[in-house]
Amino acid sequence: MKVAAVRQKIRIRILRLAFLAMLPLVIFSRSAWLEPEWLFDLFEVAGIFLVIFGVLGRFWSILYIGGHKNLTVIQSGPYSICRHPLYLFSTIATTGFGLMLGSVVLTALLGAVVFVILSLTAQKEERYLRAEFGGAYDAYAARVPRIWPDLSLFTTPDEVVFSVPHLRGNFFDALVFLSFIPLAELMEWLKAEAIVPTFPIF
Repeated sequence: MKVAAVRQKIRIRILRLAFLAMLPLVIFSRSAWLEPEWLFDLFEVAGIFLVIFGVLGRFWSILYIGGHKNLTVIQSGPYSICRHPLYLFSTIATTGFGLMLGSVVLTALLGAVVFVILSLTAQKEERYLRAEFGGAYDAYAARVPRIWPDLSLFTTPDEVVFSVPHLRGNFFDALVFLSFIPLAELMEWLKAEAIVPTFPIF
């Protein structure tokens, strides 16, 4: 029986629903690390760095996979250190949002929820890839970790041909992650002005 490719729209809907479910916690909690001020600032700067790092990592991944997804087994660049780098960098960017909110709990919760959803998606995708590419994908999977990277495996050719339409599409996906930065700033302002009732969270 032929294995169908994973419908990415379902993954996106599940991620949106998970975010909506956690939105009340994001809105009505405030960082317990507001004093001293430099500590909250440290959280915020680290979070912004992770969001930007995640966005750049997604662009890096698209340079290699764009236009080739489900057509061949890409094994170079970010795909040489883990099999699903787009999911890795998406998790990193979401974790950064939690840090920007100044909460270890929210950081762990957001990162864990996204990681679990994307890990389950990766499992389903790999059933299709194993059916399509057989031994070639089995050998790749045996050598390269699924999402958690092994940097010692990194290899890349001198030149990479990329798809402009796919890179453009990833740009719009990246805007979602970049929107975490003004969203976190908005949350900080709402709580500082006591516009919404809040409770402390570590």
